[in-house]
Amino acid sequence: MEPGKKLTIGLFGFGVVGKGLYDVLHNTATLQSTIKKICIKNTDKKRSIGQENFTSDAAELLNDQDINVIVELIDDSKAAFEIVKSALQNGKAVVSANKKMIAENFEELLALQKKHQTPFLYEASCCASMPLIRNLEEYYDNDLLQSLRGIINGSTNFILTKIFQEQLEFDAALQMAQQLGFAESNPKLDIGGFDAANKLSILLAHSFGVIAGIDQFIFNGIENISLLDAEFAKEKRFSIKLVANAQKLKNGKLAAFVLPQFVSHTDDLYHVQNEFNAVTTESAFADKHFFKGKGAGAFPTASAVLSDISALRYNYKYEYKKIYHQTDTTLTNDFYLKVFISVDDLSKINKEHFEWIEDLHNGLKYSWMVGSIHAEKLFSSSWWKEKGISLIVYPEGVEESGNYAKK
Repeated sequence: MEPGKKLTIGLFGFGVVGKGLYDVLHNTATLQSTIKKICIKNTDKKRSIGQENFTSDAAELLNDQDINVIVELIDDSKAAFEIVKSALQNGKAVVSANKKMIAENFEELLALQKKHQTPFLYEASCCASMPLIRNLEEYYDNDLLQSLRGIINGSTNFILTKIFQEQLEFDAALQMAQQLGFAESNPKLDIGGFDAANKLSILLAHSFGVIAGIDQFIFNGIENISLLDAEFAKEKRFSIKLVANAQKLKNGKLAAFVLPQFVSHTDDLYHVQNEFNAVTTESAFADKHFFKGKGAGAFPTASAVLSDISALRYNYKYEYKKIYHQTDTTLTNDFYLKVFISVDDLSKINKEHFEWIEDLHNGLKYSWMVGSIHAEKLFSSSWWKEKGISLIVYPEGVEESGNYAKK
């Protein structure tokens, strides 16, 4: 693709984001990008633009020689992968927002880009409008980045905000998020932590050169967080956030997890409310950087898609420097976490898994314990995810094994 060349787009999906993208492209002549055809499932559905713009035949877009960019904005991760794979094989540049598809097929997508020398951009897959992936790719040298930590799911942050600010029970807060369009009718991907885990999987590759599926690190969602947990947090001047963490240990290995976490009032993440996302990066020389932006909604997502389309006009592609030039960083579960666990029955806690117990309160309907647990014990068991058990990481976060003294 020649620099500055006009882009002719084949668009898959015409939901809220797809329609927003269409409107922007057709009202901004300077972008030199037009959508030639849109592939959708149901051609009979009444839409805001003419029927001649649509087809249900994917091959019509994938085999069209005039179309040099495929933009994939559908929900089905398996169908999305087949679309992206075919487009790359046909020498077409691709833009996607499908984090589940990318996380599940990262290695094959990497190989396809290399083999066919076609760019595949997906800024919108992580944190919507926040320009995170390109910053990780271009700004941070691999050996300088020490940690990445943040709120990367807008739906769960909205729910937790409502539990804190309006004292709503979890189910009521979830219902409000669904009514406002911040959570799907089936919200399991969000509240179960799967969405944030898929995003962390992608970010690990761009920040530390580690390719890891979500089955390779600890993650959980917020389904078991209660109003009583929020009240405990307030007493300690904490808030609760679903936080994704990636931290380089002194031995060079990487600790990574997505878990609910108590966040101190002095932490930048403390003030990130509702559907906003935020990420803090820490590096050896630049110290800390803080990114904040809307992580959900049509326009924030469309803006990232638009940014990728614009970058394609200048032949931009991810170089994956951290993957190709440095391969000795590996994930580890050899670290400790200080955690708070609340239960409706104290017998549900597997106390044998803990290195030490700092505090314990046995109440009639609400009991809790604070202690230190080795990450491998969490990774290899699921008792702590069961209904009626809430596990929240303390602000101190990771304790390295080499520095650990049993108390």
